[in-house]
Amino acid sequence: MPTAVAVTSPELVLPSPDRHTPPAAILQSAEPGERGGSLDRTLAEIHTLVEQHGHVLVVHPAAAPPALVHRLHAARAALETDRLALVGVDLPPLGTALLALQLRQLSICDFSPGVLASAARLLAHYLHAGAVLGSVARLDQVPVGLKAHAKSWLPGSQFAVLARPEPQLVRLSGDQDPGLKAPGFPTRLVVAEGGLPAERVTGALARAWHVREVTPTKLPAASADWWGTSKLTEFAAAIPDISVLYQLVSSVRREECHWCGLELIGDRCAFCAAPLPPPGERGRRALPATRPAPGRLRGREPAPALARTAPAPAAAGRALPAARDPRLAPALDTGAAPPGAPQTPAGPTGGPATGVHALRPAQREAPADWGPHRPYEDPHQPPPPPRSRNPRP
Repeated sequence: MPTAVAVTSPELVLPSPDRHTPPAAILQSAEPGERGGSLDRTLAEIHTLVEQHGHVLVVHPAAAPPALVHRLHAARAALETDRLALVGVDLPPLGTALLALQLRQLSICDFSPGVLASAARLLAHYLHAGAVLGSVARLDQVPVGLKAHAKSWLPGSQFAVLARPEPQLVRLSGDQDPGLKAPGFPTRLVVAEGGLPAERVTGALARAWHVREVTPTKLPAASADWWGTSKLTEFAAAIPDISVLYQLVSSVRREECHWCGLELIGDRCAFCAAPLPPPGERGRRALPATRPAPGRLRGREPAPALARTAPAPAAAGRALPAARDPRLAPALDTGAAPPGAPQTPAGPTGGPATGVHALRPAQREAPADWGPHRPYEDPHQPPPPPRSRNPRP
């Protein structure tokens, strides 16, 4: 199953340009009103998508209500899953919908979930989003000068605004070209007409930008709040060919996330949000949970457990640090023991004792008041006759 691309509103879903592009998953619990606003429903929807597709990308506007963003993060924390990526997009609503469509197109390719989620930031740089506005008095997404702000109060004033990739604001006059900076590649233009007619965008702007295809769509409800006015015509232009998108993402160097292990492009993992380490530290993974024994660092058997035996004389105590120094480790392989050091007990296989066998002394001297040592002596049986040291032939 391809990686699922989910959105937080049905207005962020554009029609598929072909029959191969999978549909977008709409989080019904993220919609405002009576149908949404429940954390339990959000948990159920995301859990179902993760079980069906393995990995899920939730594309949401960066200017979404804080309650919605907090609910998405709470659902991710409650599910304790690293297969959910929350992709916040700092684009106008129509541009966000067009970016989600591109991610849906690339989801059927052979990209891993980490690369697909990281590609959202890359594709956003090649997306041109703007609008034709009747007023810029309440526009706070693009810098507005004092002169343009004063002219916006004049009747019949219109402005062409480009929000991404570089902010630009031009006052319109007549039917001439708005003069916005055009993309340097063929694009597909999506136009959503609001309170202003769309002829200026579909005519002069489309000819100046050498647009291949113009697709009309419905204006998202969040566009009026984003642009600061309800009299507008929103547009977004992006690369239409999936083969060009594939080559664009494939040409970027891939890295491995040092935290979750997924592939990524760019400087941050979209699933765990871990930043990419500096160039000098890339490729270093965390140390294993269990370290090998010091004697096996160079492929040898473990050194005799001198530190686990009984206390040794002072000379042997000074020789113990040599066992911890890897440069002096070959001296321990010869089997030589320091003068006066106790003998190392043998293990069950004949080699040096380790573990509990090293803690068991090899011999134990009986106190003098115990008398002669007779193993398994029965006090009710007579002692055995003494054996002669010179038996008869």
